[in-house]
Amino acid sequence: MRKILVVNSKGGCGKTTLATNLAVALAARGEDVALADADRQKSSLSWVKRRPKDLAQIEGLNWSKEDAIGDKDKHLDAIVIDGPGGLRSELAKNLIAESSDIIVPVLASAFDWDATLKFLDGISDIKRVRKGKADIHVVANRIDRRSNQVADLEQLLAKKGYPLLARISDRVIYARHAAAGSGVFDYSDASSHEIRGQWHPLLQAVDA
Repeated sequence: MRKILVVNSKGGCGKTTLATNLAVALAARGEDVALADADRQKSSLSWVKRRPKDLAQIEGLNWSKEDAIGDKDKHLDAIVIDGPGGLRSELAKNLIAESSDIIVPVLASAFDWDATLKFLDGISDIKRVRKGKADIHVVANRIDRRSNQVADLEQLLAKKGYPLLARISDRVIYARHAAAGSGVFDYSDASSHEIRGQWHPLLQAVDA
């Protein structure tokens, strides 16, 4: 069973949007998936409660406390974890120790880069990651297609040894899905086709 952690110490990077849509992508292809919420705000759990019954079902797990990690996970194909902010807590360290893949969303904004690079360095120094038992995937999130800052971000990350895996655009459709308890992989409409394509590098990486 795969445990996929979505985490960054920098707030506002779209962590929950990535976690919910990734869970949908896996569930929509027939996997038994849970979405574990380790964030105090419990936004992912609220999203699970709003999810319509006629869509592929996703189990919600409350992992906001350290002693809940690993609860009810034996029957699942994958758990997507909406992680807490920062690396200081024992909860964050234990989640990283449990995970096979660590997804770090970052905005294409110079204000976010320094904090994210420090966070990436901190993750890379954790024993499990250092020994190659967990892979780090950096995703540029909420991209404005008219901005040229993504190229600058990609250059900076590559120089530091953190290649950019995927680029997810900032679209209103994500907010609509969030309010409805759904995701871009729940429906096969034409308007979501281009958006779903942006996720393929990430989906391939977590399947490897």
